[in-house]
Amino acid sequence: MKLGPQLHRIGNDLVAVYLIETDEGVTVIDAGLAGHWRELLAELTSMGRSPGDIRGLVLTHGDTDHLGFAERLRRDHGVPVFVHAADAARARGEIKPKASWGGFKLGATARFIWYASRKGGLRTTYLTEVTEVGDGMVLDLPGAPRIIGLPGHSPGSIAVHVPAVDAVFVGDGLTTRHVLTGRPGPQAAPFTDDPEQAIASLSRLEGLGVSWVLPGHGAPWNGGVDEAVRLIRAQGFRATPP
Repeated sequence: MKLGPQLHRIGNDLVAVYLIETDEGVTVIDAGLAGHWRELLAELTSMGRSPGDIRGLVLTHGDTDHLGFAERLRRDHGVPVFVHAADAARARGEIKPKASWGGFKLGATARFIWYASRKGGLRTTYLTEVTEVGDGMVLDLPGAPRIIGLPGHSPGSIAVHVPAVDAVFVGDGLTTRHVLTGRPGPQAAPFTDDPEQAIASLSRLEGLGVSWVLPGHGAPWNGGVDEAVRLIRAQGFRATPP
């Protein structure tokens, strides 16, 4: 799916992966689930590109539903995978998240589990090598992505700010569709390690001036990042919908 001249998405509102295209090549943000590999190849083909044009994969954090095809891309195509130092062990499978599920609705949860299982979410391949990044770094990749530390969902959660596409990629720093309840709109994400810290970290997104807020789960939000943060702050952290 083409969101803009240089911006693409694969997956759907349950699990999403993003591609940034410039003359220098392609940057991929997150790797979804293993079964998204075919969608990645199809989207690259539609762009007149191939895996050889991918210069780097940036992970917003180390959870399994964001690792998908990451190791395959690194191992088979030599693509470096970037992850915050605090989530590097998580991405290698050495540390498992301990966040609770919280509230859920049967239908929405069943749909998420069904989709994840159909896309290979039950057979995670962890990374064997990563390139660690830190807050404030600007990576030498297409789009010049800048790393913004966004701890809370996980210790090494980040947002990826790419002014060239008027977007910030937030991973699970926030969501626009709660995968366990189906509730739409900007809100705190489930499976969060430290909910209070996650809400506090959102202040780091204010003032970026971008229109697109692109989460790992949920529809792309083009109402501006400040408005998304305002709506979430008004709710606080809730495990269940009001």
